[in-house]
Amino acid sequence: MAKWTAFPYDSADYQYDLAALKKNWARLHAGDAEPWPKDEAVQAAWALFHGGAFQKAFDAGLAAGGGGITVANKAQCIYANYLEKSEKTKLAMFLETAERAEALQAAEPKNANAWYWQAYALGRYGQGISVAKALAQGLGAKVKGSLETTIKLAPKHADAHIALGSFHAEVIDKVGKLLGRTQGADTATGLKMFKDALKLNPASAIAMVEYANGLVMLEGDKKMKDAEKLYADAAACTPVDAMERLDVEMARAELED
Repeated sequence: MAKWTAFPYDSADYQYDLAALKKNWARLHAGDAEPWPKDEAVQAAWALFHGGAFQKAFDAGLAAGGGGITVANKAQCIYANYLEKSEKTKLAMFLETAERAEALQAAEPKNANAWYWQAYALGRYGQGISVAKALAQGLGAKVKGSLETTIKLAPKHADAHIALGSFHAEVIDKVGKLLGRTQGADTATGLKMFKDALKLNPASAIAMVEYANGLVMLEGDKKMKDAEKLYADAAACTPVDAMERLDVEMARAELED
């Protein structure tokens, strides 16, 4: 496998030994509601992920199997989304994750994150090839269905609420409200999902960023001030791991544009 681009910021603050990982687990996983793993190899893979060693976390997760597959899926998706330079490689990584997540659903149908990472990967893939093209391929229904299953299995899964809000916003933005309805997308549900995500995980920079994007997509330029306030709040968040640092840096970049 080609060498992945290294995490570009100082990761000293995000290094967790297994005792610190357990102690901070609830905060580190406020977004994805992932339960504490019993397997030490999986715990070690998570420590690598939070410290920004995404490729090592991916390899360790695959090697651990079981709960480690979720670490591998998250590491590959976050890396592809934020750090992979090649569009072709990025799309291939999303498809690979989606396939792995689908296999995990078959083995563990009640594993909420098996559904979530399939939806996340297919959603990002769809954005990459164009939302209209993704909808024509039937990916919209798959993303929406998997996110709804995630929330049914883990009602406090804040990240699934964010992603479902983004689904509604993206579809309406790209194909309009009327056609959006045929995809099961509507403005009120989208806005509610973003609000629920922030209630579940108030410290989430990515929830603020996606809510800001969604507000403008769903309600237009009249919400630009609200969106800018959300970006500013996101940029001011204190990240507790490498992924959150990437979210905060993205918010800062948006503010500068």
